[in-house]
Amino acid sequence: MNRSRSVYRLVLAALLVAIGIMIPMTFPKLIIPPMSFTLASHVAIFLAMFISPSVAVIVSLGTTVGFVFSGLPIDVWCRALSHVVWAFAGALWLQKHPDTLTKPLSSTLFCLIIAVVHGALELLVIVSLYFGGLSSMTEKITNAGFLFVFFLVFAGSVVHSSIDYILANLVWVPLRKVKTFSQIASAK
Repeated sequence: MNRSRSVYRLVLAALLVAIGIMIPMTFPKLIIPPMSFTLASHVAIFLAMFISPSVAVIVSLGTTVGFVFSGLPIDVWCRALSHVVWAFAGALWLQKHPDTLTKPLSSTLFCLIIAVVHGALELLVIVSLYFGGLSSMTEKITNAGFLFVFFLVFAGSVVHSSIDYILANLVWVPLRKVKTFSQIASAK
C-alpha cells in the first residue's frame, strides 16, 4: 500500500504541475504595472499542499520551471520559486493538523496566515532583486514609486493568494470525499 500511495502521489504531482503550468498560459491576467496577477495560478499549489509536503514542493518547483521556460523575466520566476517555502510550510501544518480545512475558523486563519507569508516572501523577492540591481522592472518600480509597489506586491499577493485558496477549497471539498484521495492526503 505504501508504494502505491507514493506512485499515486507522484502521478497527482505530475498532473498538478501540468495544470500549474497551463493556468498562467491560458487564464486571464490582471496587470497593474509593474505586477501581474493570473487568476487561479496558485490553485495547483494549494491542492498539492492539501495532499502532502513532498507533493507541495514538487508542484511548486515544477510550476517555477514552467515560468522559467516560458521566457518570463527573473522577477516572475523568482516570485514563483518563493512558493516552495509557503507551500511546504502549509503542507507541514496540514500534516500535523489534518482537520484544519474542515473547520471554517481554522481554515480562514490558515488562509490568512499562508497569504501573509506568501505576500511577504514575494515582497522580499522583489525588494532583493530591485536593490540587487537584478530586477527586470527596476525602471517601472522606480517610476511607480516604491511605496506603491510595496503595497501592490504585498497586499496584491495576499488578496490573490486568498482568492486562489478559496478556489482550491472549492475543488478540494468534493475530492476529499473520494476514497483514494482521503487515503493519501494530509488534509481532511
